[in-house]
Amino acid sequence: MDFTLLRNIISRYCVGEEIWVDSRTVYIGHKEPPPGAEAYIPQRYPDNRIVSSKYTFWNFIPKNLFEQFRRIANFYFLVIFLVQLIIDTPTSPVTSGLPLFFVITVTAIKQGYEDWLRHKADCSINECPVDVVQQGKVVRTQSHKLRVGDIVVVREDETFPCDLILLSSSRHDGTCYVTTASLDGESSHKTYYAVPDTMAFRTEQEVDSLHATIECEQPQPDLYKFVGRINIYKDKEEPVARPLGAENMLLRGATLKNTQRIYGTVAVYTGMETKMALNYQSKSQKRSAVEKSMNAFLIVYLCILISKAVINTVLKYAWQWSPDRDEPWYNHRTENERQRHVVIRAFTDFLAFMVLFNYIIPVSMYVTVEMQKFLGSYFITWDEEMFDEELGEGAQVNTSDLNEELGQVEYVFTDKTGTLTENNMEFIECCVDGNVYIPHAICNGQILSAEHEDLFFRALCLCHTVQVKEEETVDGIKRGIHQGRPTSFYISSSPDEVALVEGMKRLGYTYLRLKDNYMEILNKDDEIERFELLHVLNFDSVRRRMSVIVRSSSGEYLLFCKGADSSIFPRVVSGKVDIQFVHFRYIMGSGYQCILGLRTLCVAYRRLTQSEYEEACHHLTEAKLALQDREQRLAQAYDIIERDFVLLGATAVEDRLQEKAADTIESLHKAGMKVWVLTGDKMETAAATCYASKLFRRSTQILELTKKRTEEQSLHDVLFELNRTVLRQRSMLSVDCLDFGLIIDGATLSAILKPNQERAGTGNYREIFLEICRNCSAVLCCRMAPLQKAQIVKLIKASKEHPITLAIGDGANDVSMILEAHVGIGIMGKEGRQAARNSDYAIPKFKHLKKMLLVHGHYYYIRIAELVQYFFYKNVCFIFPQFLYQFFCGFSQQPLYDTAYLTLYNISFTSLPILLYSLVEQHVTMETLKRDPSLYRDIAKNSLLRWPVFLYWTCLGVFDAVIFFFGAYFLFDNTTFTSNGQMFGNWTFGTLVFTVLVFTVTLKLALDTHHWTWINHFVIWGSLLFYVIFSLLWGGIIWPFLNYQRMYYVFMQMLSSGPAWLSIILLITVSLLPDVIKKAVNQSHSINHTGRASGSLIALSNSMF
Repeated sequence: MDFTLLRNIISRYCVGEEIWVDSRTVYIGHKEPPPGAEAYIPQRYPDNRIVSSKYTFWNFIPKNLFEQFRRIANFYFLVIFLVQLIIDTPTSPVTSGLPLFFVITVTAIKQGYEDWLRHKADCSINECPVDVVQQGKVVRTQSHKLRVGDIVVVREDETFPCDLILLSSSRHDGTCYVTTASLDGESSHKTYYAVPDTMAFRTEQEVDSLHATIECEQPQPDLYKFVGRINIYKDKEEPVARPLGAENMLLRGATLKNTQRIYGTVAVYTGMETKMALNYQSKSQKRSAVEKSMNAFLIVYLCILISKAVINTVLKYAWQWSPDRDEPWYNHRTENERQRHVVIRAFTDFLAFMVLFNYIIPVSMYVTVEMQKFLGSYFITWDEEMFDEELGEGAQVNTSDLNEELGQVEYVFTDKTGTLTENNMEFIECCVDGNVYIPHAICNGQILSAEHEDLFFRALCLCHTVQVKEEETVDGIKRGIHQGRPTSFYISSSPDEVALVEGMKRLGYTYLRLKDNYMEILNKDDEIERFELLHVLNFDSVRRRMSVIVRSSSGEYLLFCKGADSSIFPRVVSGKVDIQFVHFRYIMGSGYQCILGLRTLCVAYRRLTQSEYEEACHHLTEAKLALQDREQRLAQAYDIIERDFVLLGATAVEDRLQEKAADTIESLHKAGMKVWVLTGDKMETAAATCYASKLFRRSTQILELTKKRTEEQSLHDVLFELNRTVLRQRSMLSVDCLDFGLIIDGATLSAILKPNQERAGTGNYREIFLEICRNCSAVLCCRMAPLQKAQIVKLIKASKEHPITLAIGDGANDVSMILEAHVGIGIMGKEGRQAARNSDYAIPKFKHLKKMLLVHGHYYYIRIAELVQYFFYKNVCFIFPQFLYQFFCGFSQQPLYDTAYLTLYNISFTSLPILLYSLVEQHVTMETLKRDPSLYRDIAKNSLLRWPVFLYWTCLGVFDAVIFFFGAYFLFDNTTFTSNGQMFGNWTFGTLVFTVLVFTVTLKLALDTHHWTWINHFVIWGSLLFYVIFSLLWGGIIWPFLNYQRMYYVFMQMLSSGPAWLSIILLITVSLLPDVIKKAVNQSHSINHTGRASGSLIALSNSMF
């Protein structure tokens, strides 16, 4: 039992935690409020322990056994084993119990080891040292011991151990800079603000003297939302209330940057209640489509098995109905057994027949499948082409249960930052009044001397949130080193802002620093200019722009603005708009619809009078102090201020793609996969990357389903309009049919997925959304929270097609979708190893996904499909003669084969050749698979394990079994004599059939083999030789541990007969004749036809049909 659930129930209902209220009260430093304030109600919250493991020491055995016996095959063999123990059966319980025990033990060891690694990772996180302020002193403790209300001290480059409220910072303005790469994929620096009343605290004693409480909402997974307030008590005065928002909250998993230390951060959410943990999708056991097919086939064969047992039981009692046909004497039935009630005897006989025929469902198949998956996974880790020299690591396999699923992927969900891109922005060019400036083509100082040019470059040096850092190392990497001396470099919440500022530096205008609220720049004449920073109008995804208001040294007020063309052009009243528009559309591209995939921005400005500035200050101050609807009021204030612009120019920035990322996506498209990009980044940046990676093409018509559009129209109208658009276009059968791409943001997705009872009359939004997506060649989901990424994957998984999904990412924010998808792949990137640790597979770069799917996935699926079908085939060949034999032995449950043959047929005689085949077979070469990605379509939708293929193999097994049995029966009926005239007995007849069986099924595998190596020859011919040697020794030696030896001299007696040799050769030839004819026809067809069919389809049909 998992005690986590029990502990939560006890915590909620026995300890008295108020889980139904909308808010919680946090007592800073665990201090009671002063007398006369609100009542002090101690509350119980979870500790700061993070748990990602699946088992505990106490529940591992029962929970693991329960999960394993949920498999139909394991449960079936357990029942058969118990039946063999309870009643007298023709075979020993060891024949079923020993293989079952081996399978259960090996699987438990593998799963236990994987969970032990997760426990180890959890311990390393939970035991991290953390500094806490207690009684005015800094005390070091472990992370898992933190409690809600503790005052935590965090230093630069440290990760926040829980969700914290910032009280004060080492920076004089009370700000700190944070990277949230592990949360939303953005490795850029973001600015967070301390509470104004506490930002002046500089020592632990000052922080510890604070008397305050925090009222905030209950934990919820939205990373970008937090609502609360802090009540500060001063002597006997009324408490001072200050609003708290997302800008005051530091989330677990984020890292402190460019700030020496922060003081007095208060823990408000801990452990599994942090936003990071709430966005963590619990790890569930994944099962492949091949395993589901195996279970379906198993049910069919189980029905066949039951039918055989029923038929034999009925026919036995029908045959014994006559008084002169009692049960054969050699069955040694006692008188008590004969006197039992007929129903009990019939049920016992039914179970005995079940045991006799149970080998039609071999447990060794599951052992072989487990070994094939485990050993086959090493081919990924050994692949030198998937080794990255920069990281010094190759691909890793965290679970081998899903190897074949790599060959069945239909949807690929990928992160953007760090997965598709290198997360390294570069300034490409800018355009001012039609004049293009390229850093590589223009040296410093060679800028046209014109008013707009100067204003344009000043605007880009001032309109940003870039910070200057002058330290030698960051994240252990030396930066800003010039001639052995550390120099300054830039950091920001937006990587494209850094690229723009660095681009201006190369064009002659250098941003120096922000000091005492003054921004300093070095112009092209090497003169320092100072501008007072008055207000920053931060960027948001709805406005698509940001602005600053500055005052020059001459006292002039200037408003500089940069943003997307769609948000700037409508607000421009003068400037060379036409020239700029033409250049912007045709040279750089339009916003995110750019030809080269460049991130483009427009730059504009406005001069403000004293009265206009004062009015702007009034609007901003009033909006910032609002406790209700603060975001809406700020948006209104920004809308009033940001107007009547003069257009200056435009910029183009590139976020470099990873090597061969575009080629990989193009190959995935050719392979029939749909690629979706799920990112927490802004829409413009993400869309530009989609163009550069060829996810969107120049001809792609972009459909927007964003918050901005749903504010202009209702969500219902937008969805139905888009649906009509795509359906109308798809209904046209013209060659010029448009290619659609969809862009959706997180806010709109939440509205679509949100259940609403009022929608009964307006339709199902989910189904309409899915219909739109089906008709789009690519989809971009931006501004996604980690849990929303998982919801998207889950939505596609649950659609009516039930496609196989794959998710790939490199950060902790991608873990949820990686766990939700059928196959999860982590990239060993710059954002930690959370994704790699929680994934099924880990690769160094996105480009390696191409070979993993198109080559390894293709091979894995072909091999295991052949393995499964071949195992069922050879066991039909094995057991059907046993069924036929009952018609000739009075249905006495007499085995046709010796016990040693029954036990070793699947374990030794025939298992090794198919195991090796399933590891090294290559129906086509690796180069062919990489060169022609469309070959992947041939195996899509589990095509090689469909019912027609399954019936073909079953019928082939029945055909061969009939040849084995009746061929031996009719050829030697009353004529089989040895050289001394002795007739063959029943054990000799069974051995003859078994010999033909072993040689036929092994030689059939040899006929199906396309890729021969020395080890193939060794295993195939060695298995046949081993059978012959074993039979000679088993029947040629009197073994002292056997009570009776019914096989003594039987095999040698059979080989001494010439007719026996002739029958063996003849029956093997007749059995293999259909396979030989099929192979000859297919090879003739491949010679007469050129192209891909001769390379892949013919090979596939040759082996599978």
